[in-house]
Amino acid sequence: MKTAFLALSCATLLATGPALAGAMDLTVAEAVVIDAEGNELGTLSLTQTEEGVTIAGVLDGIPEGMHGFHYHETGVCDPATGFESAGGHLAPRGNQHGFEDPEGPHAGDMYNQAANADGQMDLNVNNDMVSLLDGEEGNLLDEDGSAVMIHANADDYSTDPGGDSGARIACGVIEPTEI
Repeated sequence: MKTAFLALSCATLLATGPALAGAMDLTVAEAVVIDAEGNELGTLSLTQTEEGVTIAGVLDGIPEGMHGFHYHETGVCDPATGFESAGGHLAPRGNQHGFEDPEGPHAGDMYNQAANADGQMDLNVNNDMVSLLDGEEGNLLDEDGSAVMIHANADDYSTDPGGDSGARIACGVIEPTEI
């Protein structure tokens, strides 16, 4: 009886699996974050959800305090350029910077993130203005890619173009991953 039930359960799962998978294309990516000296600080995981993209993970070696946290428009993190190689904030609609700007925010704007006294930043942030899916506005995996950026200071959520968040202190190129 148990064998028959198990076989029926497996057959049902196999038959509905493709339909369930088609209902939501689960797309994932990751970003290995480095500091201005090129030292690896940790890896962040990005997952496409029905509500946008969730980025999560733990970084070590971030100065204590609040930091601007954004998606940048180009997937290049060259420490020799102070990470200027990543371009500006991702803004496919041409919006201004900041949640407090009536013409904002950029798609790449996210809320400030805190690093504790041990230099650890624990991230779990959803952004509904970006996507990992091909052809969607705000696609983080387009032809020139995208990067996640951590700034030296907190973002003021209004000053265009970068929220007066200071130097770029950590950067990670967003790369698709296999699931």
